[in-house]
Amino acid sequence: MWITLTFFITCRVYAASATPSLVTKINSAFTKIQGYLEKIATPIAGVCIISGVLVRKLSFGDEQRMIVGKKIIINSIVGYASIRLIDLIIKFIEAIVK
Repeated sequence: MWITLTFFITCRVYAASATPSLVTKINSAFTKIQGYLEKIATPIAGVCIISGVLVRKLSFGDEQRMIVGKKIIINSIVGYASIRLIDLIIKFIEAIVK
């Protein structure tokens, strides 16, 4: 009985002190995804904002087109901000693990 109990305690201590490989893999995957998204999202957000401004300017007073242009601008800013927030999520995960 003592041998079994000592074995389980030793295994738990060893498992707790080891670096969790799953978390490390997830963290590196999120970091790579973040890099790719930032490289792609910055020009896309710029193009979306420019197209939203053009829709608003070329609406010639049409309320529906003005609303559509405003939605395009707001959605592109919110989407870009959410992609930039991935960095905070990754740092939060690292702080929990360490």
